[in-house]
Amino acid sequence: MVPQSLFRRLLAVLTLAGAYSLGGATLAAQSAASSATPLSLRDAVARADARAYANRIATASADAQSAQALAPYRGILPTLRAEAGFVRTTDPIAAFGTKLRQRAITPADFNPATLNFPAAIGNRSAGLVIEQPLLNADAWVGRAAAGDAAKAQRAAAAWTRGSTRTDVVRAYYGATLAAEKSATLSVGERAAFAHVARAKALADTGLVTRSDALLAEVKAGEISAQRIAAAGDAAHARRALAVLLGEPNSTYQLPTALPESDAIRALVAADTSDLEMTDRADVRAATLALSAARADAWRAKSLYLPRLNGFARYDWNDPTGFFANARSWTAGVMASWSPFSGGSELSEIRGTAARERSARAQREAATAQAELARAETREKLAVALAQLSIAERAVAQATEAHRIVARKYDGGLATISELLEASAIETQTRLGFSFARYTVLVTAAERRHALGNDPAFLVALDAPTSSPDRASR
Repeated sequence: MVPQSLFRRLLAVLTLAGAYSLGGATLAAQSAASSATPLSLRDAVARADARAYANRIATASADAQSAQALAPYRGILPTLRAEAGFVRTTDPIAAFGTKLRQRAITPADFNPATLNFPAAIGNRSAGLVIEQPLLNADAWVGRAAAGDAAKAQRAAAAWTRGSTRTDVVRAYYGATLAAEKSATLSVGERAAFAHVARAKALADTGLVTRSDALLAEVKAGEISAQRIAAAGDAAHARRALAVLLGEPNSTYQLPTALPESDAIRALVAADTSDLEMTDRADVRAATLALSAARADAWRAKSLYLPRLNGFARYDWNDPTGFFANARSWTAGVMASWSPFSGGSELSEIRGTAARERSARAQREAATAQAELARAETREKLAVALAQLSIAERAVAQATEAHRIVARKYDGGLATISELLEASAIETQTRLGFSFARYTVLVTAAERRHALGNDPAFLVALDAPTSSPDRASR
């Protein structure tokens, strides 16, 4: 029989050896993490606002639509144009007219032979032309349609930025959750190896059978496999966050644990009340798109109205230079009306009417979806907070149960299966507690987004720092 004091020394040595081997395995990962850029949620949101692919695409689309909104001014604002050209001709009419424009006609030019067979003559012409639309109804109505379409695209871009912020919250805390899961499993792995050492030591003394030690090793191997998978998930989550932020080659140093449950509750509990929506950007975009479609339908109908345009020009004609010789001017007003243009107006009217109906349906769908999201996220947040409380109690209960079973095992009153089961239950409850906090955080962001508010309000949780080894408690 091995003396009790020697048994305790052996158990301590085995436990320390297991912890040392686990610590050495993570040394390289910790060294790599130390060279990464520390990233808070506030930093992540700021980076996404500036560089996220979805935001950049939405902003560029809004800029393009804003530029397109200037096109109708072609039928409203004046056009100023400068012209210059050179021509040489022996055409009788063109030659006589060119010489007349140059103020060079003499009596000899009226000779029939000269009129019929003029010598080649060259002319350098120059002109300044201004054209002023006076009444183009389609341009004025089209301006309103294009303006509303540009505003709708801006609102859609704003909704995209809000959605991206929600995705950033999900990805940021998802990566943190993966890191906390890995840390929790590392703690469970150390506990499992401690159980292995304990079972082996007791088996050597004859207090338990060898099967106890074998079962403990099997369980420790299972937890080791879970920890390795969790470490891989954490690395992938960090890479996915970098891609979301538009910085795929960046490496970030994230918190090792999610915010404390009390801080989460204090920040999000008020959102479980029946709050009214603010001006949701997607609903505003749909409303503006409907307004643009209505205006475009009126623009199509206005194609049947007459047009009235004015113009004025100065012209110079000289055989040797541009903008030389005496100038001449011309001014006038032109009215035009096309009651039928091959059916193109009818096509425009029918097409714009169909787009108006589509825009109306989209606005109704956006409004209904917004109301549904408002109610759904309220219920989801209330459920998530209730699950958080349950998970928090479960951790305390499982920890105490594990402690009791461990003492019973040392006294020979519990089997190794019971001890391993208690250890596994504690680990699983801690993982469940982590996931419950993550669920509340993501649901709270979705709730704010559904109400038309900023989902990045969770940056307030950056200030209270969490203990890196909280999962080991």
